[in-house]
Amino acid sequence: MDFLRFLENIRTPAGDVVFQAITYLGEETLFILLGVFIFWCYDKREGYFLLSVGFIGTVLNQFLKLAFRIPRPWVMDKDFSPVSSAVEGAAGYSFPSGHTQSAIGIFGGIARWNKQLWLRIVCISIAVLVPFSRMYLGVHTPLDVGVSVVISLLLIFLLYPLVKKSAQNPRYLRLVLISALLLSAAFLLYVNLYKFPVDTDISNYESGLENACKMFGCCLAVWLSFEIDTRYTNFDTKAALPAQFLKLVLGLIPVILIKVLLKNPLAVLLGNHYLADGIRYFLLAAFAGCIWPLTFRWFSKLFTKKAE
Repeated sequence: MDFLRFLENIRTPAGDVVFQAITYLGEETLFILLGVFIFWCYDKREGYFLLSVGFIGTVLNQFLKLAFRIPRPWVMDKDFSPVSSAVEGAAGYSFPSGHTQSAIGIFGGIARWNKQLWLRIVCISIAVLVPFSRMYLGVHTPLDVGVSVVISLLLIFLLYPLVKKSAQNPRYLRLVLISALLLSAAFLLYVNLYKFPVDTDISNYESGLENACKMFGCCLAVWLSFEIDTRYTNFDTKAALPAQFLKLVLGLIPVILIKVLLKNPLAVLLGNHYLADGIRYFLLAAFAGCIWPLTFRWFSKLFTKKAE
């Protein structure tokens, strides 16, 4: 807490705005957008790599949150005040930091996969600034942030060689994706079957259950997408630049619609919003991995005749 109090004393209104903007780079929405862009338009193996790091990291992050149940800094210390605009997005237990895990996973993963110096500098800078922003805003302690950094870096360097080897032998990537699916299934069982202490905060428990359902749905869909692509689709990400733009924009529309518009109808239909969230995220990932890539051959031919 001493470091957080130090940061609290040097906060400025301009700094609050800047670091509130930086912390959004660790949000789920950006993870989805970047993951989809890379998977569809750049390199699908890199997409699988980033998604695997992100999903496994999120499952481990959520497990630790419920296992340790450490409250937020301002709950532990009533004299400490976070930046008020950051509190709304700081739901759930404090340890470890979800934004840090997401930012290190996506931007650290991009830096590990790609060799361009400028891209590595940009990604590493973001991967450093997002964790710092969580402490500056007062919503996480150095321990929260540090553990997430370690977990994400371990996943990046453990999974990178396996996914790289999958170019010659798909079984390596299959092993990674099945491991992610089994881990998410184990976490889902843990949340539903473990007898948590009576002092467990109900809202934090519900947040963990919601995320467990979402992660299982995503991991199942990504694994199925890999199997279908390996056996049948074998899609190529290459296309002319205008075609890539159309592919991304037109594909993101149904992704966003599934994420936003199906939430309430599925919850009403199924009578269980946790199950609905799992199905919604399964449909989102299945569309991105199985359905939309069926159009890529058409996009690859678009705008090519004029060039010839």
